[in-house]
Amino acid sequence: MRPRSPSLVRRIGLKLNLSSFICVILLQSLCVSETDVSQCFDAGSPHLPWDHPFYDIARHQIIEVAGDDNFGRKVIVFNACRMPPQHQLDHHKLLMYLKGTLDQYVESDYTLIYFHHGLTSENKPSLSWLRDAYREFDRKYKKNIKALYIVHPTMFIKTLLILFKPIISFKFGRKINYVSYLSELEDVVKCEQLLIPTRVKEYDNKLRASLKPAAQPPMSPPRSPPLPNQVFGVPLELLRQRSPDGDPVPVVMRDTISFLSEQGLEIEGIFRRSANVTLVKEVQLKYNSGAAVNFREMEDVHLAAVILKTFLRELPEPLLTFKLYNDIVNFASVSGESQVTAMKTLLESLPEENYASLRYLITFLAYVCLCVLPTVLCVCMTNSNLAVVFGPNLLWGRDNAMSLSAIGPINNFTRALLDQQHMVFT
Repeated sequence: MRPRSPSLVRRIGLKLNLSSFICVILLQSLCVSETDVSQCFDAGSPHLPWDHPFYDIARHQIIEVAGDDNFGRKVIVFNACRMPPQHQLDHHKLLMYLKGTLDQYVESDYTLIYFHHGLTSENKPSLSWLRDAYREFDRKYKKNIKALYIVHPTMFIKTLLILFKPIISFKFGRKINYVSYLSELEDVVKCEQLLIPTRVKEYDNKLRASLKPAAQPPMSPPRSPPLPNQVFGVPLELLRQRSPDGDPVPVVMRDTISFLSEQGLEIEGIFRRSANVTLVKEVQLKYNSGAAVNFREMEDVHLAAVILKTFLRELPEPLLTFKLYNDIVNFASVSGESQVTAMKTLLESLPEENYASLRYLITFLAYVCLCVLPTVLCVCMTNSNLAVVFGPNLLWGRDNAMSLSAIGPINNFTRALLDQQHMVFT
């Protein structure tokens, strides 16, 4: 066989460099470590302090977590356009930051959305960094990534991924989806909960404008007006007013928690698995139409778990309220002996229906960890695990999406609440 010329090898190397970067981004979120999240991200504010070892990485907001998708899976977003030029970023720290933050989600089903627009020859990592990344991450942890969405892919990227088929397993390759326009993401996740970079939005508009009217993709559907008996996306105060008995705990929470208490405690991976999106929509429609829902007839524990998380995430204001956001992300500054008193003070300032619903939920989750079947459940769902699952569904910023440096304190507060619930709610 005739040897390749140096120039050809060089061109192929450049292509593989870009392709490798994409593949690493797809794979690097697949590793699970034993490091406690609080050890890496113990900052007391949404933005890490300037002297934090990961401050220079976190401030770029390259990675974000945007709650759950329409299937009940955590959504992790990677923004290529926020990658600074190579000389302005410590790529070793970037690798450690990725590992330290994404590890907390890969034990559960999750979705990765990669906004490709903005990746250039100036900001892509070096080949040596890619080599280190391949060594650092073990591919066996990719099993829980259920879907990867590459938004605004170029033909070059599609071609490179085809060339990389021998490296990417067939099973993983089936999880890769191309998204040409932002409106197509609505089938996966509500775009309003994604903090999409302005550059990406402008590029999407440019792509749309270049099309002929007949070829225009559909815009994101407008929000439909609430039904008379709407339950999802409705304030807790209104739900209480509608309740025949004035119960401050919404019927969705009562139904799902009651069912999970009876039939979910022996299920391994409770709250970590996704559900059939068609069934999720059917159950939501039933509730929103005022019809009764009987989870015992469906016999699907994961469906009930997803409905519970979806209900919490779709509240117009989080259960812990926007008012307490700063206090909670700064909670790490409260001394250990004062934390119970501080938590009691914070939670007692909540509206009555928020307090009652939070107490109902936390009491149940604490019971999950005290289950009499430790070999089946407790090893899998500790207070720390539950905090990672529910923290982002109990509190988020007004822009819906949040940086990972804010999620750490929120999850740690949730874990402390679970640990001390018997004293906080007395």
